[in-house]
Amino acid sequence: MVRTVLGVVGAILALYVVFGLVLPALFGLLKFVFVLGIVALIVVAAITIVSKSSK
Repeated sequence: MVRTVLGVVGAILALYVVFGLVLPALFGLLKFVFVLGIVALIVVAAITIVSKSSK
């Protein structure tokens, strides 16, 4: 009986860790990488435009 209860409590705790801590951190990291990629794209486009206009 104790083993079953501890198994259920462990499963609930594992779900809490996955959905409460890991997934929000993962989505935050993906959002950061997406914003960083857009900034890099803007910088590359600006450098390309400036270098082509100076010729």
